[in-house]
Amino acid sequence: MSTPFTEPRTVLANATVVRPSGMVEAGRVTVEDGRIAAGLRDETDSAPVLDLTGHWVLPGFVDLHAHGGGGASFSAGTVDEALRVIETHRAHGTTTMVASTVTGELGDLAAQAGVLADLAEQGELAGVHFEGPFIARNRCGAHQPSLLRDPDPSDVRKLLDAARGTARMVTLAPELPGGLDSVRLLRETGVIAAIGHTDADYETTRLAVDAGATVATHLFNAMPPLAHRSPGPVAALLEDERVTVELIDDGVHLHPAALRLAFGTAGPDRVALITDAMGAAGMGDGTYPLGPLTVEVTEGVARLQDVGTIAGSTLTLDRAFRRAVTVDGIPVPDAVRALSATPARLLGLDDRTGSIEEGKDADLVVLDGGFRVVGVMRRGAWVVRPCP
Repeated sequence: MSTPFTEPRTVLANATVVRPSGMVEAGRVTVEDGRIAAGLRDETDSAPVLDLTGHWVLPGFVDLHAHGGGGASFSAGTVDEALRVIETHRAHGTTTMVASTVTGELGDLAAQAGVLADLAEQGELAGVHFEGPFIARNRCGAHQPSLLRDPDPSDVRKLLDAARGTARMVTLAPELPGGLDSVRLLRETGVIAAIGHTDADYETTRLAVDAGATVATHLFNAMPPLAHRSPGPVAALLEDERVTVELIDDGVHLHPAALRLAFGTAGPDRVALITDAMGAAGMGDGTYPLGPLTVEVTEGVARLQDVGTIAGSTLTLDRAFRRAVTVDGIPVPDAVRALSATPARLLGLDDRTGSIEEGKDADLVVLDGGFRVVGVMRRGAWVVRPCP
């Protein structure tokens, strides 16, 4: 990974700055020693000023759920591929990322977790998310059916141990044997239990939330649809204040009305926009691996090669933000919260990142007037430096 350019102190001036209190026109952000500092200047302050008139400054994006990008995958189990994924998404504004795996043999997943744990301990990742193998066969999506297994707590524990304290989330189907016990285990160990790839009904979903589940993995996708006599997991997850719902806003996984329904019901403090990206994110059409499966990407849509099932996305979070505000009509402050503050809080990182506040890491995204990334700063270092 290339070494970012760091300045000891700099001022980003004259942009529209999105802070927790709202949008500040002609605002300024002062960065010093990798953190957001007080914005006051006097005649002795020689810090360089970057004039960002006509631009936006947002907090760095936080992605809870991504499998790959830049032609690489976290499931490859190598440092080089993992760093390529990280670098690709950072260039699009994701300054904090959780690495998601794909269903595989437990031994293979444990080996992948060991590699990803090293990167988490080095500060390159925020942790590991195991998506599968503890999911429902009928809702497996782009996961290999022959590798699925029930969520036996002892197997869940093996993966947590392999991640050496860096596991942040496990997606499972709570209706399977051992599901509720595994949710309780995750709660006790401080790991997020996420409900997804599930055939659970409304009642079972409520039991899982009572047991400690706090996230809906890509709500609506890979679960029974909302119906008026059989509300299923969607209603249970949307209505419960304890649950944060992931949404993939790429124009493929969700109709805009479904996304607006989720935002309107849960609110931006309970919505986390994610990518669920696979290796084609940041790349072009073609053939890519997704775990043991092969994905064909055509016109930016990823599908399993033989059966046509949607297989993750080619999304980056800057595109998710742009679509949310320009297509779905989500107010900018709400979209920013769903991309930054809400997932940061869920990960327990909101004391360091997720919003533009004094003392937090200088994780920042600079967008032009069309909401396109022109600058990315992570911990005070420019990953992408805006042109003067």
